[in-house]
Amino acid sequence: MTPLLIIVIIIVVAIVGFLIVLYNGLVGKRNRVDEALAQIEVQLKRRHDLIPNLVNAVKGYMDFEQDVLTKVTEARAGAIAAGAKGTAEQAQAENVLTGALRSLFAVVENYPQLKANENVLALQEQLTTTENQISFSRQHYNASVLDFNTAIQTFPAVLIAGMMGFLKRDFFDAEPEADQVPSVQLR
Repeated sequence: MTPLLIIVIIIVVAIVGFLIVLYNGLVGKRNRVDEALAQIEVQLKRRHDLIPNLVNAVKGYMDFEQDVLTKVTEARAGAIAAGAKGTAEQAQAENVLTGALRSLFAVVENYPQLKANENVLALQEQLTTTENQISFSRQHYNASVLDFNTAIQTFPAVLIAGMMGFLKRDFFDAEPEADQVPSVQLR
């Protein structure tokens, strides 16, 4: 083998090795984004599962507040349906649900019987904990998306990311008021 051929082979091997490392790095970042989104979905499912229990627990006490309960139920159904429509639509539907829950908690404060109900207290505590976990999961997801989007938009990855199917991901945005955990003082 001639020295020129050896140099060409070394350069080709180096370029191929670099592309493999770059591709594997992008795959790892994409998988972290997918895992972070799955964690949000786990917490949202828990939230969606808690809401019917909360609605049933307060339903008997709130004869004149059926509109609030209906809005919470409809918002929950909308949030569940939005999960299949993409991150942006899901975030928007979850923000509507958060607003409906705030309305419910505001109404609950007007019912002394509910403030003393242990079942409602336990459900409220579980929902508050879940809201906190959703917030942390959303932060982790958004950090992973930022890392991934930055990786695919910077040189040299930008040269191959689009060709390899690495597309920009959306953040899981929350409205400013949705960052506040719905809370109610039942004691």
